[in-house]
Amino acid sequence: MSNENNNEKNKEFPDVRIAWYPGHMAKTRRLIAEKYKQIDIVYEVVDARIPYSSKIKDVYDLIQNKPKILIMTKKDLCDLKVTNEWVKYYENLGNHVVLVDLNEGNDYEKIISLTHEIMASTQEKRKEKGLKEREIRALVIGIPNVGKSTLINRMCKRKVANVGNNPGVTKELNWLRTRSDILLLDTPGILWPRLDQGEVALNLAAFTAIKQEVIPIDDVAVHILKKLSDYYPGILEEIYGLKKVNDDTILEAFEKIAFKIGAIKNKEVDYDRVSLKIINDIKTEAIQKITFDRK
Repeated sequence: MSNENNNEKNKEFPDVRIAWYPGHMAKTRRLIAEKYKQIDIVYEVVDARIPYSSKIKDVYDLIQNKPKILIMTKKDLCDLKVTNEWVKYYENLGNHVVLVDLNEGNDYEKIISLTHEIMASTQEKRKEKGLKEREIRALVIGIPNVGKSTLINRMCKRKVANVGNNPGVTKELNWLRTRSDILLLDTPGILWPRLDQGEVALNLAAFTAIKQEVIPIDDVAVHILKKLSDYYPGILEEIYGLKKVNDDTILEAFEKIAFKIGAIKNKEVDYDRVSLKIINDIKTEAIQKITFDRK
């Protein structure tokens, strides 16, 4: 497991210092530590569109040697070819990885099957001691807005966790019973204390994992347009009618989008409105089949 931490720390990104560590996140860490002995397995949930950026940087400080399943959600929204490269990358580091579309039927059952497979030896040891099998206790962790609540609701087959397309919906730790002999410990979204990697911070903002006021919205919008230009020029042209976006053409790009959406008044571009339009196109899933993290 340590190889994964080392590899992540060695990634090079622009240095942007952004402090965003709400009190409920610090409280979550303390509560996880208190419940550590009760936990059998950990579900770390990440967004398949940013499978590196949405990982908890110091996750092994939290879960130590507990078995873990890395669950990549939003399979339906990602670029499958690119995301599958990340699946292989994490598997090669020794992780159990499941890529799921939580909106598609029973896709989540892959997680249940793998959980029972991983915990089979532990349950067998209980039987050898004359003890009954017991419910598996799984800790569900992840940064905000990666689909933890949707996953929990699917596994419980009822709405027990609030779902929202904004960070910070879940506030407390709660044990929740499923119908698959698995107890889930729901946690609020956790971020590391400092977002000190510029690429990661912008990716998180682009996919609404951090609040809009943390990074200027025009910076986030520019980041999205450049990513689309570099990786998905077809989408860029289809959605915005743009051929190429770089530092030299960004103002022209904003003007063209402003004209298209009616965000020009008295010959002045409403840059905030254009920025929000670009961000909301991802948030509302008008833009799909994209993965911004690259190896």
